[in-house]
Amino acid sequence: MEPVEVLGANDQNLRSIRGFFPGLNIIARGDTVRVIGKEEDIDLFAERFEQLIQHVLRYNELPRKVLDDIMGGAPDGGGLPDEADVLVHGNAGLRVKARTRNQQRLVEAVGTHDMVFAVGPAGTGKTYTAVALAVRALKEKQVRRIILTRPAVEAGENLGFLPGDLREKLDPYLQPLYDALKDMIPAGRLAEHLETGVIQIAPLAFMRGRTLDHAFVILDEAQNATLGQLKMFLTRMGRSAKFVITGDLTQVDLPRHLPSGLQKAIAMLHSVDGIAVIELDEKDVIRHELVTRVLVAFREMEEGEGNVEAS
Repeated sequence: MEPVEVLGANDQNLRSIRGFFPGLNIIARGDTVRVIGKEEDIDLFAERFEQLIQHVLRYNELPRKVLDDIMGGAPDGGGLPDEADVLVHGNAGLRVKARTRNQQRLVEAVGTHDMVFAVGPAGTGKTYTAVALAVRALKEKQVRRIILTRPAVEAGENLGFLPGDLREKLDPYLQPLYDALKDMIPAGRLAEHLETGVIQIAPLAFMRGRTLDHAFVILDEAQNATLGQLKMFLTRMGRSAKFVITGDLTQVDLPRHLPSGLQKAIAMLHSVDGIAVIELDEKDVIRHELVTRVLVAFREMEEGEGNVEAS
């Protein structure tokens, strides 16, 4: 095995690994890794680095999500997640699980409620966790199909100017949903599910008039739906269905004359029996650490502008 397979091209993985062990001085030279620091930290590093090596030997690749899972361990400081915590065993050995307390709350809420709203900023794993729960429900035959939908508001009036047929025009707006599925389902099986309709990905407007039963249904980017569109979607719920609605109330892309319906819908429905609302925040961000800093900076700026207006 070549060191680059673990350390990454131009030591990209090594830089990430160092971030998980700031108390250690980790030096890579050729096929040798030298570590300087406290003995207990070195022991933990050695254990997890060996897990990286074993993963590469078994799967011949090391996705970033796997590296983060192994080197970061569980939120309580443990190593790899217990099998009971894993939602889906994805491709290339990826173990998909809740990685923060609020993500775990989302998992628990979906287990006890048929309709769940999950709101929070970008990068908090709302959609990814919801898709993992949907894939698990399908694999365990709790549902017969997965339906993923998004408002295609970014297209707006310019949709007709994009090349291709309707699906080709809309696919770019649905790509994040495809990306999540590709992590969790082998390519051949995913293509088969999409072809047979076991998994359906479509714009929100295509939900009108349907009854969605025996399905795990996810409405993503729900902040870009009007209240009328949300009412249309929520009333599609059929028998033996799970609905998860995700959104970020700070990133509304609707035209100014169309207010988002998500906040109003949550205010109306949060106390309805059978409906849960889970809020995620900057502490749940699992992308690059700079994403958390960016979100905090934007929040502080917006709060400052609000105080100026109030005065």
